[in-house]
Amino acid sequence: MISVLIPVKNGGDDLRRCLERIQAQQVEHEVELIVVDSGSSDGSAELARSFGAIVFEIPPSTFDHGATRNWAAQRARGEWLVFTSQDAYAEHDDWLARMVAPLDQERVAGVYGRQLPHHHATPPEIYFLDFLYGPRSRVQAVGVDGEGISMSTTLFSNANSAMRREVWERFPFAEDLIMSEDQEWSRRVLLDGYRLVYDADAAVRHSHDYTLKAAFKRFFDSGVSASRSYLGGEEAQGELRRRAISYARGEFGWLLRTGRARWIPYTVLYEATKFVGLQLGVHHKHLPAALRPRLSALGNYWSTT
Repeated sequence: MISVLIPVKNGGDDLRRCLERIQAQQVEHEVELIVVDSGSSDGSAELARSFGAIVFEIPPSTFDHGATRNWAAQRARGEWLVFTSQDAYAEHDDWLARMVAPLDQERVAGVYGRQLPHHHATPPEIYFLDFLYGPRSRVQAVGVDGEGISMSTTLFSNANSAMRREVWERFPFAEDLIMSEDQEWSRRVLLDGYRLVYDADAAVRHSHDYTLKAAFKRFFDSGVSASRSYLGGEEAQGELRRRAISYARGEFGWLLRTGRARWIPYTVLYEATKFVGLQLGVHHKHLPAALRPRLSALGNYWSTT
């Protein structure tokens, strides 16, 4: 059995589309839908039940990226656990089959698939997703004593991921991180000698049109958890600056080459906002405690830290 696990809050039409595409999957295994709804007021719980999902409802204040997914996995019956988001939907009908197929290989801890931008996505979001989740599949692994651990090798996303139950039971998600629980998880399994598979053909549509404020908060939270996830084991500040400069050069060149030069002024502001948020998140321990929740997208996290 495959258990598909989806955290939900006010999913609306996005959730309906997500569930419709799951329902359309061509896969030989039984599929179980598990939805954890954290206080929806738009009928999302009822919508999920109409698609046959098992729905658990939790108070919004208890939502946590790692803990909520662990909670759902504990209640799932499947041998394979597939994690996705309410605003992601499968691009093809073989998505589920492709997600679980590599898990039969020896020492493969997890699989993650491509994230394609929605058709209305902005150019910065299109570039960002293609930069992270390109068209070529790959296997990620590290050497003895963690040699090769990096932002690239730890890349993994629970918007479109799969793992065997037995691996999750050995490596549950961290429950004390504000976000990036997926990349903290990938770092641990890689250091234990497992491999990760990126299947570019196991694609979902999933992107965000963040406002500047929302982008700042998102990347602030990412920075808060960076030292235990994608920046762990690297010279954090130097690596972050080098990658940011390389990324910016690539993005502006891409905007020029693809006839999107009019987006450059906005992109400069947008990327600067993200970078400032990320830097403040990385250095959040030096900020006043009262300020941190105001900079964050998940204010309830700070009441428990």
